[in-house]
Amino acid sequence: MNPSIVRSPLFLIFAFVVLTQCEPNSDLPKGDSDNGGLFVPDGFEVVVVADSLGSTRHLAVNDNDDIYVKMRGGKPYGLVGLRDVNHDGKADSIKYFGNYEDKGNYGTAMRIHHGYMYFSTAGEVYRIKLSSNKLVQNEKPEMIVFDDYKNDKHGYEHIAKPIALDEGGNLYVPFGAPGDVCQKLNRIPGAPGEDPCSQLEEHGGIWKFDANKPGQTQKDGKRYATGIRSIVAMDWNKADRTLYIVAHGRDDLNSRNANLFTRWQSAMLPAEEFLKIKEGDNAGWPYYYYDPIKGKRMLNPEYGGDGTKEGKGSEYIQPLIGFPAHWAPNDLFFYTGDQFPYHYKNGAFIAFHGSTNRAPYPQAGYFIAFVPFKDGKPTGNWEVFADGFVGEKPIADVSDATYRPMAIAMGPDGSLYISETVKGKIWRIMFKGDKKNFGETTLAKMELRKNLPHIRTPDEISDNLQKDKAIGGEKIYATYCAPCHQGNGKGAAGRFPPVAHSSWVTGNKAKLINIILNGLVGNIEVGGTGYNGVMPKHSFLTDSEIAEVLTFIRQNFENKTTAITEEEVKTIRQNSKL
Repeated sequence: MNPSIVRSPLFLIFAFVVLTQCEPNSDLPKGDSDNGGLFVPDGFEVVVVADSLGSTRHLAVNDNDDIYVKMRGGKPYGLVGLRDVNHDGKADSIKYFGNYEDKGNYGTAMRIHHGYMYFSTAGEVYRIKLSSNKLVQNEKPEMIVFDDYKNDKHGYEHIAKPIALDEGGNLYVPFGAPGDVCQKLNRIPGAPGEDPCSQLEEHGGIWKFDANKPGQTQKDGKRYATGIRSIVAMDWNKADRTLYIVAHGRDDLNSRNANLFTRWQSAMLPAEEFLKIKEGDNAGWPYYYYDPIKGKRMLNPEYGGDGTKEGKGSEYIQPLIGFPAHWAPNDLFFYTGDQFPYHYKNGAFIAFHGSTNRAPYPQAGYFIAFVPFKDGKPTGNWEVFADGFVGEKPIADVSDATYRPMAIAMGPDGSLYISETVKGKIWRIMFKGDKKNFGETTLAKMELRKNLPHIRTPDEISDNLQKDKAIGGEKIYATYCAPCHQGNGKGAAGRFPPVAHSSWVTGNKAKLINIILNGLVGNIEVGGTGYNGVMPKHSFLTDSEIAEVLTFIRQNFENKTTAITEEEVKTIRQNSKL
């Protein structure tokens, strides 16, 4: 070859491009021999950055590779910083910091934007100015948005505060629905939905705020979109400058409408909706849900639906993808890096935290999905990108899941970081293969993982994990209690309290019966752990059914105490009406 050509700037640029496309990145640390227990496409390596941090939620990576993680609570230390000092991929320095108000014990956001670290609790969005090369940020967090949800006249559920930030200085914050389908009597079988829904005035949508203005309340924001029940996964797509979400669908179609929906349908419906959100959009909540099997918006039974009526569902925005029900999409991230093959450029990664309420069928989700993207829409089917957080056996209860993937972030070199909530483990996923040969053959191997019990569509008969359950109290528990408290009675960490080995169950009979008859709302403590949610009243059960199910609970799940009689339930029911 002519030496003058070899020395030319154009040739050198061409050579650099070719080499970076073909050769592994030598600057990346070595992956673990078992890829941290994960299954990823060929060419990728995984290293466990940290383990056993506690109940971690979302995370972000700074320009200097420091990792910041939002913990579930705020006191005494709600943030943790991780630094890889010797560049082996493992965090050598782990520091907990950030003493701030966190009334909800439910942190659900972490983003780094224009030199600030933004993070949230159930009721507050904070930010801290990042100091260069300093791992622990001692600056007092600045409150940007405050939500006084505990004094909300409608009550409170779905109070997560994910955030997204755009290039124009705007901050997007959802205010979730305080109920499931806008009922005055929340979560009660047969109770009609409110029409028009008064909750939509301040809930069930996304509000836009000034990202740089402290001390804002919801009144200072502008409603950007409405008709969305619950959002945890949200991101601003820089490629088309548009907001995207993956919304959580409603619950309990069978337990509240047993005459219209089977338990299999309740496990399969409705979809978790991947939505492109523009200002003024309406996704139809509480009047409609999206059926991923029919591929249509359907009228909710609380508003006259029966599983076949579409009503005016087509008039609302439609999802780009209707993912299977209850997979719990808890983070969305559009990949902008150059380390991964071009297939992933500007595509969407989604962390599915995993279901809690698919009983009697296997719980599902618990993996990282990928959606190839171009020009504001998917260019192909969704893919399994990272799996192995749970085993390959059916998961009957959420506590059976070894790990529950929660959040996604990208490092400055294009590596992808994943956090999980059970033990507090952080993975770093890197590509070291040949980008030129990355394609359908590689992806086909991951496609086979869709056949595993925690991803595939269950068979209505053979996959029913409770098909051999006895009648009586055990059957009532499986129908009305297991979707939340789980079949093994251990509950779902941070969301549904356990009934196993619980003084709430084995203690005062009258108090326990009253909870079944009248429900329970607000902060409680079970086994030293705080919970904040809604236990709906089950007064629709007969005195005999309540006695049976409470006796079953009091004499199982490590509980060994006396039975509850039908007469005891009858007496308390009568007294509660006085």
